[in-house]
Amino acid sequence: MDLSGLNSGGLVLLGCGKMGSALLEGWLKNGLNASAVHVIEPNPSDWLRSSGVTLNGAIPDRPAMAVLAVKPQMMGDALPALRALGGGGTVFVSIAAGTSLAAIERALGAGTPVVRAMPNTPAAVGRGITALVANPLVPAGALDLARALMAAVGQTVMLDDESQMDAVTAVSGSGPAYVFHLIETLAAAGVAQGLPEEMALHLARATVAGAGALAEAAGDSPAQLRINVTSPKGTTAAALTVLMDADHGFPPLLRRAVAAAADRSRELGQ
Repeated sequence: MDLSGLNSGGLVLLGCGKMGSALLEGWLKNGLNASAVHVIEPNPSDWLRSSGVTLNGAIPDRPAMAVLAVKPQMMGDALPALRALGGGGTVFVSIAAGTSLAAIERALGAGTPVVRAMPNTPAAVGRGITALVANPLVPAGALDLARALMAAVGQTVMLDDESQMDAVTAVSGSGPAYVFHLIETLAAAGVAQGLPEEMALHLARATVAGAGALAEAAGDSPAQLRINVTSPKGTTAAALTVLMDADHGFPPLLRRAVAAAADRSRELGQ
């Protein structure tokens, strides 16, 4: 990824909490000069203070990009501070869930190029995945640069249409919480079967992490990997009879969970 274009053009980061900090750390590790970054953050961490970026100072007149990393409910209060950058000179990249391209363009002024991006929390360890979509005002080169910004903390995918963003939010944006809850509940089930709590948590955490790494690295589909580990009439088959139940197992449960998250994302966008 090449972020060198921002060293001369400059970048503004609005909000530097957990996700903003993960992004900034990735950018700095991938060659973006701290001197080119201007951060607006009312509650800066010690790390941010020592990072070398310009913190809560004057915003450049025409930075190449501005990344909006505040929570959706804070966007209305935060965007007016950057309205002077709207209108076409600066490309805006928003990671706020449920805030549409049109809403951001309205807040910043007609003609503003906007990219929506939905990263997830594994970005904190460089293993995130981000989906991106842009309005027609974003030049191809700027979209490549926005993708490079998000690639600094993991993988990226491009969406065909903004309407897909609610599903992305429900699957990968909120998805890490589902996996963390799986670890919790798998460990609790182990305790119920007689394991010490610490050991059960260790086993559950390592199992989920290892299975995820195998699923990503293997050439086989997840379905085939499941078949590979399932002996006929064995222990795994007994468990899968419960988990794959069409009425009460994982399939209907996760469909309802993902639908609830997607519906909430749509509500936030209204």
